[in-house]
Amino acid sequence: MVADFNWAVGGEAGDGIDSTGKIFAQALSRSGRHVFTSKDFASRIRGGYTAYKVRTSVDKVQSVVDELDVLIALTPRTIDENLDELHEGSVIIYDGERTTMQNVEIPEGMVGVDVPLKRLAEEAGGAIMRNVVALGAACAVADFPIENLDSALEKRFGDKGRKLVENNKEAARAGRSYVAEEYDQTFEYELETTDADYVLLNGDEAIGMGAIAAGCRFYAGYPITPATDVMTYLTGRIERFGGHVVQAEDELSAINMALGAARGGARAMTATSGPGIDLMTETFGLIATSETPLVICNVMRSGPSTGMPTKQEQGDLNHMLYGGHGEVPRFVLAPTTVDECFWKTIEAFNLAEQYQLPVYLTADLSMAVTEQTFPPDAFDMDAVEIDRGFLVDESTVDDHRTESGGFTPHEITEDGVSPRALPGTVDGAHMSTGLEHDEQGRRTEDTEMRVEQVDKRNRKVETARRREDWSPREFGDPDADNLVITWGSNEGALAEALDILADDGIRARVLSVPYVFPRPDLTEAIETAENTIVVECNETGQFANLVERDALVRVDRVTKYDGVRFKADELAEEIKATLIQGVEA
Repeated sequence: MVADFNWAVGGEAGDGIDSTGKIFAQALSRSGRHVFTSKDFASRIRGGYTAYKVRTSVDKVQSVVDELDVLIALTPRTIDENLDELHEGSVIIYDGERTTMQNVEIPEGMVGVDVPLKRLAEEAGGAIMRNVVALGAACAVADFPIENLDSALEKRFGDKGRKLVENNKEAARAGRSYVAEEYDQTFEYELETTDADYVLLNGDEAIGMGAIAAGCRFYAGYPITPATDVMTYLTGRIERFGGHVVQAEDELSAINMALGAARGGARAMTATSGPGIDLMTETFGLIATSETPLVICNVMRSGPSTGMPTKQEQGDLNHMLYGGHGEVPRFVLAPTTVDECFWKTIEAFNLAEQYQLPVYLTADLSMAVTEQTFPPDAFDMDAVEIDRGFLVDESTVDDHRTESGGFTPHEITEDGVSPRALPGTVDGAHMSTGLEHDEQGRRTEDTEMRVEQVDKRNRKVETARRREDWSPREFGDPDADNLVITWGSNEGALAEALDILADDGIRARVLSVPYVFPRPDLTEAIETAENTIVVECNETGQFANLVERDALVRVDRVTKYDGVRFKADELAEEIKATLIQGVEA
């Protein structure tokens, strides 16, 4: 019985790789197995290598590994691209009747399973189902009950009619039967099923779900990889709660629409990636100066410029911290797991309204597109708390007026947070502009008022430092001499890397930081450690620079910026090598 099983399907963009992979991932999760997925796709609609990988186990899995047990190869390149991950006994499923696959060579020590995918699909109702035939063949190889695939096919094709669903089920069974009849052998894989009930979703979907739970009622965005799935998730769902999704003509329009909705009293957000953040920066300053609560989701990808739109990187940190002319107070939250994307989205909306500031909610491509399984109680809606901040109504608005009777939406307060009146509040009419203003929102160039307003806006961040809990998440050995610090999507790989390091006698304490600004003071932890390593996906070590500045000490760095996420075994080797190098130095 194989507990840990690694599967992949690969071909060219346009071959239905993504939908095929997701169907299999859903089938596994519905059979009570944990799932962790990874995607490798080109930034084009058709052509270019693309793959969908699934790691599954009866135990929780949090990372991809350099190993493949079963590979569905739709092109010869698929085998070449994954050769380093194949091992003795790996099974390669392919269609030898296809012209491009007729002379394919199966590497020595591996098992080739030649299945006429297209022909069997045509017999079941259409060549377009060849990938489903391959899934059926994979079920035969992995001894995975075909019935578990049925529910995933129902979910994928159920809204397109019963005939299509039944045709796909027939195609899957054709693939399974062909392998069983033509390959009279027992493969070494047998996927155990359980009665567990899991939810399967990716980071973008978790952000969208968190936005709805937080009471977001307006979303404006422009499609951009890898943030588009946030808008896709919200579309058709947020409307059930009285909300609206608007696909804007560009990123500038998107953030301005969201700003307008937020000024109107709605909880609003937009989502984009690096190039879109560049375009939104001007309005970002207006949001802060007008003290409008708004959530801006930045799903990072490789840059600069267009960069590699479909590849991993954590290179936008400096922009989110310092982007914009003048001094702009802000918060930057960086969920470190897929399920935390849900909870940190809710927290982002609360912080935005509590402190009347823009909040960057940042994920990255690896987290955004990774599907992972969670128990349903990981998203307990009864535990969601909504805090709309310092709102005034008709009974309290008179407490916030000038001597002349005007409402003071930019009132100078000790904690920096001013009263907020939603449109329609009796006697709460006011103005706010991008110009410097007085307490009533009227433009001013008075030097004393300028200083008071700047200090007031910046005091909100200091107030938040005192009031909120910015603690990192800690795991590993709390007494270890080695300290590893990380942020963003690296947490899962790092958690599994600890087990690999432990096998080599290396113990480590890990601090995973979901708060970039304000951020926790890590000085004490660093001072008590003999070795400190910061792990992140960029070249210059942007978070490591912050750690060094805060603690006034040098740290070691493990960085990756080739467009590919960290893998657990790879990360363990990098940390081990860094520690050895430090000892030798």
